[in-house]
Order: sequence, then structure tokens, then C-alpha cells
Amino acid sequence: MAEASRWHRGGASKHKLHYRKEVEITTTLQELLLYFIFLINLCILTFGMVNPHMYYLNKVMSSLFLDTSVPGEERTNFKSIRSITDFWKFMEGPLLEGLYWDSWYNNQQLYNLKNSSRIYYENILLGVPRVRQLKVRNNTCKVYSSFQSLMSECYGKYTSANEDLSNFGLQINTEWRYSTSNTNSPWHWGFLGVYRNGGYIFTLSKSKSETKNKFIDLRLNSWITRGTRVIFIDFSLYNANVNLFCIIRLVAEFPATGGILTSWQFYSVKLLRYVSYYDYFIASCEITFCIFLFVFTTQEVKKIKEFKSAYFKSIWNWLELLLLLLLKSTEQYSDFYFLACWHIYYNNIIAITIFFAWIKIFKFISFNKTMSQLSSTLSRCIKDIVGFAIMFFIIFFAYAQLGFLVFGSQVDDFSTFQNSIFAQFRIVLGDFNFAGIQQTNPILGPIYFITFIFFVFFVLLNMFLAIINDTYSEVKADYSIGRRPDFELGKMIKQSYKNVLEKFRLKKAQKHEDKKTKGSGDLAEQARREGFDENEIQKAEQMKKWKERLEKKYYSTEIQDDYQPVTQEEFRELFLYAVELEKELHYINLKLNQVMRKVSAL
Repeated sequence: MAEASRWHRGGASKHKLHYRKEVEITTTLQELLLYFIFLINLCILTFGMVNPHMYYLNKVMSSLFLDTSVPGEERTNFKSIRSITDFWKFMEGPLLEGLYWDSWYNNQQLYNLKNSSRIYYENILLGVPRVRQLKVRNNTCKVYSSFQSLMSECYGKYTSANEDLSNFGLQINTEWRYSTSNTNSPWHWGFLGVYRNGGYIFTLSKSKSETKNKFIDLRLNSWITRGTRVIFIDFSLYNANVNLFCIIRLVAEFPATGGILTSWQFYSVKLLRYVSYYDYFIASCEITFCIFLFVFTTQEVKKIKEFKSAYFKSIWNWLELLLLLLLKSTEQYSDFYFLACWHIYYNNIIAITIFFAWIKIFKFISFNKTMSQLSSTLSRCIKDIVGFAIMFFIIFFAYAQLGFLVFGSQVDDFSTFQNSIFAQFRIVLGDFNFAGIQQTNPILGPIYFITFIFFVFFVLLNMFLAIINDTYSEVKADYSIGRRPDFELGKMIKQSYKNVLEKFRLKKAQKHEDKKTKGSGDLAEQARREGFDENEIQKAEQMKKWKERLEKKYYSTEIQDDYQPVTQEEFRELFLYAVELEKELHYINLKLNQVMRKVSAL
């Protein structure tokens, strides 16, 4: 009875395990289907925000304001500005000509010029451009005592503490008086510092001639001084043909060393979101996205409540949390820079979100043997990779510091410590300037380059590949002997498919079972007639059922794989089967001994 009870519990446990797997299949398939719908919706939403005309609008505007040369000086454009003289030539030449389009190519006026300028005849200049300057105070640095007789003034680099807030020059208009910022635009991160809003500001006129006179007046009255550290030129355009705004910022930084460094920003953004029918379709996708966000948030909150601290032990749960966290007058300057910046930030967050959304697909790749091996390899070698990374970056940063100190003053790629780090990554990828390194230091240059290539490229990178390769070999060997994940979605789907087919052939299977039952009954009746004990008959039937079930699972010709993994419950059954076989062998051995004694007695 105890043995029968034990077998009853074992059968019930196996039934529960099978039922739990079926529930897991259904849940996983539902989750996978729902996630694919969410991913498709997110892709439509993100790609709907990007217009291919954005690139062409930026290209046209950058060509106009960056590449147009000063009349009579073909090599002087905004990119090549190196002095204050070059800067004023650009302001009075290419900038002025680019902002004001007076007429069509045949001198015919096609619109009212008092309304607004139309750059390239298609882009409306919104409001008027604005020019803004930031300065530093005198005596923000200290002159060495031996040179104080030669230089009494000292203007340091720009910081918020060194900024000059006092009026200067003519002190009559806003361009000579410091104005505080009334916008929430982010500070500008330039080559030489982070610049605040506000400063010495003036807006251009809608008249080309008035603007040109303004530039000449500022140049003659020395609006740019030794304390000038940066000048911003801001303006915005709107193209109704493609429904895009282009926010443009031209930046000229004046380092304490002298000279000028130029940079620029061209942001083409879609601020008027719902115009066409396709835009309303994107709006429906946004609503769907919000619904998905609510559903996923609810699911994760339930998981956190159910699993508590164990929830945070899974990398996929952290990834899911990360995905949830990610997801005036025409005569005045129109500040669209604030909107453009936040729109760019929004685009960046969406881009990162969809990146991690695609990465999460790896959570469902257990149905594929090859992809499962990949994920197992990465998870198993992560500790070795972390240890290797520590050793790698110690050597890598040591070489980066060496390159910065030796070549930093001469080679642009090593001008800062950050540039040295990225330059070394480029060397690993085969992009390097060996001639510049060798010219800067004929002795240390080749030594640095050869030793870096040897240790980093030939030694460390090959060690990294060896770690991955060895771990992959181990994982592949484990898979070949059956140490595979217990839950393989592909096999379970295949088994469910077979079960459905078996249900359609239910009568045929039933006849086969009836035939087997009848045959089993005949054998039991024959054993009773021959005088076998009832307990022995029951054990024999149990052993036969055991044998048939195990042979069906492990020796069936329908199984395509060369090896089937053994679960804990199946191992228990195999163990009990082996114990019963041992008992039967022991019983047979006793019977043979009795027979041999009777034979010897004769």
C-alpha cells in the first residue's frame, strides 16, 4: 500500500509538472505575442517621428551658412574663421547674404518682404536672428611679477564665476548692457567651457541695409574685446512644404590663447505634429503606446510584490524597469532653441528605449538552440570578462596617459586625455596617424605605437577572444551531453503541436491502448494459472509499465535529438526503477541458488 501510495504521488507530481509546463507555454506565448505587438507599435512610433527631409534641410542650411565664402576670399568661410577680422567679414558677407533673400533670381518680388525673409525661397525666417556675447572680467587670472610691466590686464578662461556682468562700450543699447536670461534653455556645452544664458544681446532688423549698418557700427566701436569668450548667432526657419522647423546656432569661441574656434548646431525637428492623416495614425500609435506602458507597469508592480527582493536578481527585470523609466511678436527673436533641445532629448530617449526593447528579444530566444548557446556563453563568462576588463583598462589607461603627456601638445588626437582614450580605440580598429606621432617624438612615438599594438592588440584582445571561445566550447559540450535549459520553448511548442495531432487520431490511439490492455490481461491470467503469487504478478505488471514508459521516452524512433535531458522527477523514476531491478535480480539469484542446491542433491 505504501508503495502504491508512493507511485500515486509520483504520478500526480508528474501530472502537475506537465500541467505547469503547459501553463508556462501558454503564458510565454501570450507574453511573446503581446511584446511583438508592442515592439511593432514602438517602431512605427519612433520611425514616424523621423522625416528623411530632416537630413536634406540640415545639409542645405549648413552648406549656405558654413561653406559660403567671403566675397573675394574663397578660403574664408565660417568653418575657417581664425581671427576677429575674419569674423566680421563673415558677419557682413555670407551671414548677411544668407539671411536676407530680397528677390527671385530674375529680380522679381514674389512676396511681401515686410512679412519675413524666405531663405532659398522656401524657408520662412521666424522672427529675427539674435546675436549674443559672453565676456569675462579683467584680472580673472594672475600675471607673473616679471611680466606685469609688459601686461597689466589678464583675462582668464570662461567660467560662471569669471563672467563679466557690467556694461561696457557705448552703454546705450542692449548690445552694450548685460541682460539676464528669461528662458529655460539649457546651457551651451562648447569646446572650451559650458556657457550660461544671458549676456550682451542684440537682434537683427528685417531690413538688410539696417542690419549691415548695425554690424559696421559694432565693428567700429569694438564690440568684440579681449574679454570676449563666445558669440552665439541664433535663428529659426520653418519649411511648410515638409512641415519642419530648422533651429540654427552658430558659435564662435574666443579662447584665452587667442584665435577663434567655430562650431554649429542644426536641429531639424517636427514641432507641429498632427497635420496629415499619417500624423493622426502616429497619434493612435502613441495612444496605444501609453496603454502598453500602463499594462507593463502594472505587470512589473505585481511581480515586485510577488517576488520582492528576488525580482531584482534577474537582468531581464532590470531591463524592463529601464524601459519603463525611459519611456510671440514677429519683430522679436523667436526662441525655438528650448523646444528643439527638449525635442532632441525626447528623440534620444526614444532611440535608447527602442534599442533596449530589441535587446529584450533575447529573453525569448530559448526556443533556438544556437541563440540559447550564445546567451549561456555570455552569462557564464561574465565573471572572467569582468576580471579581464580590469586588467585591460589598467594597461589601456596607462597608455592613454602616456600618449596624452608625450603627444598632447602637438597631435590633435591626443590633445586631451579623453581624446587619447578614443584615439587608442581607433588604433585598435586600424585608424591611426602614425606619421604625426613619429614626427612629434621620433623615439617614444614608435616605441609607444609598437608596444601598444603588441600588448593590447595581439595579447589582450586575443585573451578576450580566448575567454569567449573556451566558454562557448564548454557550453557546446554541455549541450551535447544533454545539459540544456529545462525550459525550451521550441520543443514545448513542438510537443503541443504533436498533442493536437494525437487528439485528432484519438480513436486509433484508443484501439492501440485497448489491444495493449487486453494483452497485459492475458499474461496476468496465464501467470495465475501457473501458480505465481499475486504480489509477484502486480510487481511484474508495474515493472512492465515502467519499462514501456521509459523505452517510449528514451528509445523512441520519433525522437530527433541524439539525447534527451532528464528532469529531477524523471531521475527519481529511473532510480526507483533501478532499485526494483536490483530486487528482481536478487530474487532471481535466490531462486537459481535453490535450483542449484536441488540439482546438486540429486
